[in-house]
Amino acid sequence: MSTSGSNAGNGTIYVGVSTKMYLGYQASLRWLSEVRSIVDDRPGLAGNPPVRVFVIPSFPVLEPATRILAGSPVLLGAQNCAWGDGPLTGEVSPGMLAELGVSLVEIGHAERRKLFAEDDATVARKVRAAVGHSLTPLLCIGEPERLDAGAAAAFCVEQVRAATGGDTALLSRLVLAYEPVWAIGAQEPAPAQHVNAVLAQIRAELGPDCPLIYGGSAGPGLLPQLPGADGLFLGRFAHDAANLGRVLDEALVLAQTRGSDPRARQ
Repeated sequence: MSTSGSNAGNGTIYVGVSTKMYLGYQASLRWLSEVRSIVDDRPGLAGNPPVRVFVIPSFPVLEPATRILAGSPVLLGAQNCAWGDGPLTGEVSPGMLAELGVSLVEIGHAERRKLFAEDDATVARKVRAAVGHSLTPLLCIGEPERLDAGAAAAFCVEQVRAATGGDTALLSRLVLAYEPVWAIGAQEPAPAQHVNAVLAQIRAELGPDCPLIYGGSAGPGLLPQLPGADGLFLGRFAHDAANLGRVLDEALVLAQTRGSDPRARQ
């Protein structure tokens, strides 16, 4: 999953789903098969599509997922990785993920930070380990409580700089998922006006070198309201694969609009 040169300016839209730990093993396999069918039924997603779909199931599902998705444009991701290999009992190394066919790995999610005490230093080590094995870090950023757009953007920019150690060259290897913590699992996503303002300020600070997507109770109808976003990171809503299909249809229409009108994202 290459992000080099920035997809932000070429109309590419990312739509992804994490199953977290809501689905069991068999339910995960059924869901992946349904996702495969939904993508196969949309010719606009074939080849080198303007909409890139990714799925992030639980670790035990990754190996069968590679078989279910073989030949599909769907990208496979992992929900976490270790910062290395060797004596790290219970962890999964980025090298093993790469062997399995994983192309991106979620790092720094708010739940990992809160529930498993992952700090900026840990996140930074994982980012570098993932990049070292040619995986794309899906770096989760977001303010823990409601702030104005300027303060929220400043918080997120500091998270990115901490995760990259200030190495701007790493930005082209990332996908950033802006997930305000207060919107995760909420009844409604963060207001579109807030999201657009935060994304615009993040992009102004960091430049256009990596895609910037939104997550946090995202669903149908939201993406067209977010001209500043390069896509959506979906959660439980998309555990019904039909709902993912609805968002993909919106994304395909939007990608066509953005591709024909460079001003559509401004």
